[in-house]
Amino acid sequence: MTELSRRTRGISQVYMRNLPNRVRECNDCEFYQQVPRPVGIMAKSYPARYEGALQNHPRAVCLFAQTGALKVTTDRRVWIVHPHRAVWLPPNYPHKMSTLDPVEMHAVYIRQDACPKHAPREPCVIQVSSLLRELVLRATSIPAEYDEAGHEGKIIALLLGEIDWSRAHVHVMARLQDSRLLAIERALASNPGDSRTLEQWADLAGASPRTLARQFLRETGISFRAWREQFRAMNAIPALMTGRPITLLANELGYESAGAFTAMFRRVMGMTPSRFLSQAFNNITASSPLFGTRL
Repeated sequence: MTELSRRTRGISQVYMRNLPNRVRECNDCEFYQQVPRPVGIMAKSYPARYEGALQNHPRAVCLFAQTGALKVTTDRRVWIVHPHRAVWLPPNYPHKMSTLDPVEMHAVYIRQDACPKHAPREPCVIQVSSLLRELVLRATSIPAEYDEAGHEGKIIALLLGEIDWSRAHVHVMARLQDSRLLAIERALASNPGDSRTLEQWADLAGASPRTLARQFLRETGISFRAWREQFRAMNAIPALMTGRPITLLANELGYESAGAFTAMFRRVMGMTPSRFLSQAFNNITASSPLFGTRL
């Protein structure tokens, strides 16, 4: 280990000891807001069903999932992104991160003056190439205070240049605001296969079925039944990507057959599960274990 690496690690450890518990839960994300380099990259593992706190950083951030699927919530949108997508958040944009399954995440924090000129001014999902994934992985092994003029600085420059700012096609869900609708969403998060009707949800939500129906339409633009299909399809993505047999997944999500699940997924996503996986992993060879189950 070089002297610079030892000094950087020491700075990080002292800094983290002085942070309140709330910040320590973010690992060293706050450290990377102040490290004297244009870019800082944090790697961290999260368990399934992790629910993060609302965050707001002075640096822009690209959130990558090396494995698993991230759920990122902003004031207006909810995205679930897989390892070939990343969520871009401009500086000072409040957001919340959670997981559906275990996730290995990398966060690329970019100082505001170092953000590429073509970077979007609003949160969005971008495509992640195989080269960009490898560059992010490589960059996590260099010191936080890397040599900007040396080889490490070239890696960071190449990483920034490899980001494709064209927005990736991805399904987005509206963020629910009403506490009664949120109560239903929390219950479905614990059991996506729950098939109760709005009439049956009324007691839990504390509102009449008609009120709930109107509120779902107002906040999402679609009916409760259509919203629940969106919710199930989005929650199915991580399981699909790990090769879960579709018959088991259909049963877990409240469908009587694989065909019924596939029909729902096609209505929501505009394609079958097998087509979705083909597009998601278009740069992975067919020998990948993720293709072990034919849908």
